[in-house]
Amino acid sequence: MIDEKIFPFLAEKGHVISLVGGGGKTTLMYNLAAHCARKGWRVLAATTTHIMQPPGGVWAQTDAELFRLWKCGSYAVAGTAAHGGKLTAPPQAQLERWMTLADIVLIEADGAKRMPCKAPAAHEPVLLPQCDTVLAVAGLSALRHPLREVCFRAELAAELLCVPQDAQLTPELLAKLLASEAGGRKAVGDRSFYAVLNQADTKEQAALARQIADILKNIYRISCVTSHFEKGERA
Repeated sequence: MIDEKIFPFLAEKGHVISLVGGGGKTTLMYNLAAHCARKGWRVLAATTTHIMQPPGGVWAQTDAELFRLWKCGSYAVAGTAAHGGKLTAPPQAQLERWMTLADIVLIEADGAKRMPCKAPAAHEPVLLPQCDTVLAVAGLSALRHPLREVCFRAELAAELLCVPQDAQLTPELLAKLLASEAGGRKAVGDRSFYAVLNQADTKEQAALARQIADILKNIYRISCVTSHFEKGERA
């Protein structure tokens, strides 16, 4: 369930929102897209890297497919077919033109190999100039496990956090990773920024999420949102 009280930018048309990090970016993107589509908006989702091809026939490759999906009240996913049942970025000219037609745009801007958290490589994230809002996502399932087991590019995360790769990921370390300009906030600049803690599936995880949110707010002055998706809502 998406709540516009915690995602206030969803109340306004015209935003270009990039999702970075790990722990359920694609699920979050599609749920945000579906929420906006239910309001009758023209919603475009895409990637600047790679995502799995979406289920449900929402992949648009032509203008006709794009407008058919919007007319039916669905969001549309733009992308070019890639190996392994994935999509990669659509042609730049097509993406930019479709973005001008949409009421809101959601873009997955890096990859995490389905791991709950990550540190960005030198070439990541791929944020478009039009992007005005960045969501850095992490999965709470990463907590209390060694970095090397739960973090994509663990060697970079260990260097950023000044800990060994065998160090357990604590709430303090995850908050630091999300808040760092070499981590979740990389290349954000003056864009609006939110940390999103996904997988708040149990009371214990929800309590840990509140702890991380307090750290992000009080130490780093960063807004934090907690999310949970049922099995049928997950990508």
